[in-house]
Amino acid sequence: MTDTIDDLYDYEVLRGENQATMFVVSVQRPTLVLGGSQSRDVVDAGRAVSMPLRRRRGGGGLVLLQPDDLWIDWWIPANDPRWSGDVRRSSLQTGRWWHDVLAPLVGGVVTVHEGPLVGELAHRVVCFAGRGPGEVFVDDRKAVGLTQWRVREGIFLSTVLHAKGSEAVLGLLAEIPRGLGDALDHHTTVSLGIDDLESLAATLAERSGPWSVRQLILTD
Repeated sequence: MTDTIDDLYDYEVLRGENQATMFVVSVQRPTLVLGGSQSRDVVDAGRAVSMPLRRRRGGGGLVLLQPDDLWIDWWIPANDPRWSGDVRRSSLQTGRWWHDVLAPLVGGVVTVHEGPLVGELAHRVVCFAGRGPGEVFVDDRKAVGLTQWRVREGIFLSTVLHAKGSEAVLGLLAEIPRGLGDALDHHTTVSLGIDDLESLAATLAERSGPWSVRQLILTD
């Protein structure tokens, strides 16, 4: 792990984007992503010495991204009709896009968390350990995590449906809060029986669009 922490995106370029854009993103190898206000001290540098470390803008905690995750982000410029000045409304809108696509595909009850942020404060070191507005659950077990970053030019909404459980992130933390392992239990593409990620992403684009859709691969 190097001394510098690169941003997940070139956010200044993103702020100049006038077109509503959906990003379908993948990583070449496991990558740790810090929340916007997190210190790198939450990570055990010795255990994560060879792993890329990035920082995203916006709230939330640490996320371990894996190559087979379904990682979907949206940039909504301020002149787009889907833009809203209401933080909660923007999150719920995004969660409902996911809900409408997942509900016909999975065998459980799909819901969108409409309440406030829920979960122990100490557990928020990792993003998937709580419940936030707009996050998607199947049979009351988290499936899709969500964060957002807001600037005057627009809103950037980031979502992920993991391919694997998040147990591996526990071994990369400098300190593991009591109960965090249980709080991190969540659905994956495997547990939901989803194997055609390309079709799911295409359906998301169609149901929530129109968008300019971009495929990105995050390299070291």
